Amino acid sequence: MTKEELTAWALANGWQTIGEHVCLVKPTNAKEAIVRLVLKATVAQLEIKKPSGKWEKVASEAYAKIAYDDYAELPTNLGLTTISGLTMLMQDNKDRLAFAKLSKS
Repeated sequence: MTKEELTAWALANGWQTIGEHVCLVKPTNAKEAIVRLVLKATVAQLEIKKPSGKWEKVASEAYAKIAYDDYAELPTNLGLTTISGLTMLMQDNKDRLAFAKLSKS
């Protein structure tokens, strides 16, 4: 996957751009990111915010080694499947964004 493909996948699956990173936010605070993708020139990093407020890198992989898994509907080799509750957090974020769009209409 390319940086652009990874960004498009994330934004279509509940992630949102906060600052310069694509992030998932807390269910109780839609302004505070708790998971983020740091998309650099040649690698993508997955980071999780610790309770202390410091970001911890969970995984890092070159774009050339990241592929989309149609069955899991997730990019592979980036550690997304190792985080428990990530798919639920993504769905919660996706639903929140969809309902926000509906309430603005």
